[in-house]
Amino acid sequence: MTPQRQLVLDALLELEHATPEQVCQHVQRTTPTVNITTVYRTLELLESLAVVRHTHLGHGAPTYSVHEHEHVHLVCHRCGHVDEAERAVMDELCGTLRARHGFHLDASHLALSGTCRACSQENP
Repeated sequence: MTPQRQLVLDALLELEHATPEQVCQHVQRTTPTVNITTVYRTLELLESLAVVRHTHLGHGAPTYSVHEHEHVHLVCHRCGHVDEAERAVMDELCGTLRARHGFHLDASHLALSGTCRACSQENP
């Protein structure tokens, strides 16, 4: 593990969920010489080693998180708030997809788009 790779991993552990650009900005606070290319390559390597995962929370860059906590992302398409639900909430759907279609859903790598509680209460 090179010092730059450790910085990227440490930043992701601290930020919990972050785009490569956010990781780069975080790392550059203490080490300005680390560039975005290094961050992308490091995230790619860490993902190939199953240390981190990425999820597409919408349009744009993927969001990376440390692999050890698996959850489903709930993304509000009105306000942009991102919440988390335990992966188990998808168990019934996973079983249905497997039984009907032979499809094995990776629910730990999933973002669902909808309307959060606050936005739903504002505009029922």
